[in-house]
Amino acid sequence: MVQAKPKAKLTYDDYVNLPGDERYELIDGELILVASPSERHQWTATRLYRLMLLAEDMGLGWVYFAPFDVVLTDKDVVQPDLLFISRESANILTAANVQGAPDLVVEILSPFTSRLDRTRKRELYERHQVKEMWLVDPEERKIWVLLLRAGSLEVAGEYGEGQSFSSAILGGLAIELEAVFQARS
Repeated sequence: MVQAKPKAKLTYDDYVNLPGDERYELIDGELILVASPSERHQWTATRLYRLMLLAEDMGLGWVYFAPFDVVLTDKDVVQPDLLFISRESANILTAANVQGAPDLVVEILSPFTSRLDRTRKRELYERHQVKEMWLVDPEERKIWVLLLRAGSLEVAGEYGEGQSFSSAILGGLAIELEAVFQARS
């Protein structure tokens, strides 16, 4: 019986030495090409970034946006759309990347990334003890907030138009969905 040879799992060294300017993530050694975000995705990311900067202005930590590598293991490297590193976690920041789990990650869903964000990346963030994750759907104008509880990222709330939520990680900062999803003028 002939058996298929398993694909070699890539490492962070393989990842950083890839040719070209394409954007990739590495999950369990599997290289995943990340498509360029849409205008609506970028608009939503910009709106969230501006709101999250208020926590940075309060001296609570730092906000970053993709592409910025988050190295969770030698075989797990992701680029969340937005991430927050608290002052208490500052030791994971390097000039090149983040070496460990951010306190908060934001994944903005698209038709191409939704399944990956909701499954494999969520499981990866859970395994590495990310404290808070937001899944943001610009098409449905909804945000799901997941909190780490007893080692699992559980949905703590689903928010839609006209609603707001606050993040303990961001010092109780209130996120108004109208401000996130407002139309361009």
